[in-house]
Amino acid sequence: MYLSLVVPCFNEERGLQRFHDALVAALSEHVRDYEVVLVDDGSTDRTLREARRLAAANPRFRYVSLSRNFGKEPAMLCGLRHARGDRVALLDADLQHPPELLRRMLPLLDSGYDQVVARRTRSGERRWRSLPARAYYRAARRFTGVRIPDGAGDFRVLSRRAVDAVLALPEHHRFSKGLFAWIGFGTAYVSFRDVPRRSGRSKWTLGALVDHGVDGLTAFNAKPLRGSIYLGALVALAAVGWVVHATCQAIVDGAWPSVGVALLVGLTGMGGLQLCFLGVLGEYLGRCYSEAKRRPHYLVKERSPELGADVEARRLRPAELVS
Repeated sequence: MYLSLVVPCFNEERGLQRFHDALVAALSEHVRDYEVVLVDDGSTDRTLREARRLAAANPRFRYVSLSRNFGKEPAMLCGLRHARGDRVALLDADLQHPPELLRRMLPLLDSGYDQVVARRTRSGERRWRSLPARAYYRAARRFTGVRIPDGAGDFRVLSRRAVDAVLALPEHHRFSKGLFAWIGFGTAYVSFRDVPRRSGRSKWTLGALVDHGVDGLTAFNAKPLRGSIYLGALVALAAVGWVVHATCQAIVDGAWPSVGVALLVGLTGMGGLQLCFLGVLGEYLGRCYSEAKRRPHYLVKERSPELGADVEARRLRPAELVS
């Protein structure tokens, strides 16, 4: 098969038909041999029913339904494992990833690249959103050790070689943007402007974005732990400098600083640093705990008959459990 399109869905009942129509229109004159794998990530509305209806009406559409909401990262992994195409595209069902952009991305993949990434420009974006995002991507490039360009998201097309490389990575805490960058291979970028959602609202809450960001910063190395060492040394030097300054001031002016103030400043600073260090250490210990349990990334509740035992035998790992 030429192309598989993996589409994670969570409470997209109202938008699936619109997504279907837009995708079919975008590919109708450019790609003939393709499949669409809708991954229902434990939706609480009638997304699964819509996926069944689309699969019955259009043989190109198939679906996998997870037993509960596991998150977008496991849903994307599930879709990649079920994708049968020589090329695999990842895109969202809310049409913020324009399907017509695939017309520009697929020729680049055919010209020798293993990844073609849609990179969202920030033109017209409000500063209260763009500034934190740019700062995070700069921090991610510094801490992760892999190149993640600002605006590069999950919308991309991968060769089969790149998909197999991603599926070979066994870690439980997955930060796909970093994993896609880590595997390397030739990568091309296609820019596009942000598109507003056609229906519903974003499923990303502030807490979920923060958790996802922490996953990205700690998923590839132990630099935050080393940063804790540097910060601790800096605070220790600052404390020594303050003592030297207070001593010199006492010699010159004959006035020592209040003991209470000194103790309060010292204890507060050291207590905050210790909590910070414990938090960083706990983050890594928690990851070790999760990885040691080796639980499956997701559980499958239902899937299209077409995505049956042959796909499971070829793509799913032995450790995966399917109800």
